[in-house]
Amino acid sequence: MGPRHATFVQGLIIGIVALSLFGCGYQFRVEGAGPTIGGVGTPSDQPVPRLVIRTLENKSFEPNLETRYTNYLRREFSSGSGAQVVPDSEAADLVLTGQILSVNVPTMSFSLTPTPGTGGTGGVAATTLESRTEVMVSIKVEEARTKKVVWTQIAKGSSEFFITQDLQFNRALQNRALEQAGRFVAEDLASRFLLHVESGGLNKPASPPSSSNAGPK
Repeated sequence: MGPRHATFVQGLIIGIVALSLFGCGYQFRVEGAGPTIGGVGTPSDQPVPRLVIRTLENKSFEPNLETRYTNYLRREFSSGSGAQVVPDSEAADLVLTGQILSVNVPTMSFSLTPTPGTGGTGGVAATTLESRTEVMVSIKVEEARTKKVVWTQIAKGSSEFFITQDLQFNRALQNRALEQAGRFVAEDLASRFLLHVESGGLNKPASPPSSSNAGPK
């Protein structure tokens, strides 16, 4: 028997065996969802909650923060909170409300400069070199239909800025630090809410509000 004839016979035997297996009801199949681009897909069986974020209540001495801080929350929750942010005019599953509790501007560093006085006595003047904005925001999320509280959180954000001899420029630097602190708070709250959603926290009773710090130390 030549090599070609032997190869033909082997192929014929393999084909007969395969036909016999399929004819007897045997099937070969691959378990699982199959390959996916970029990794294994893990579709969620829970719908994405629709969330309304209402304008924060400003209880601090700093005016005009409520609109900016609310916009920061809407932007961050839209991009990374596990919820779909919708306008107040649309139907929603959840409603977020909150308050800007406080804004503080403590001195971070200063210098002491001797000042001349009468009779050979003098004093010391303190000049602020660096300050910091510290903001505290409290929020809660309720079910739109039942008003049941499903999540509460208190977040703190801070941002430093230097002090110059120009008072107007100092105010601009402080405003910028306030904006940055508000963004830190919004990012922190969105990421924490995402963890809450992914862990099934929306189906559990709300725990007492815990505080978190956001921004550079």
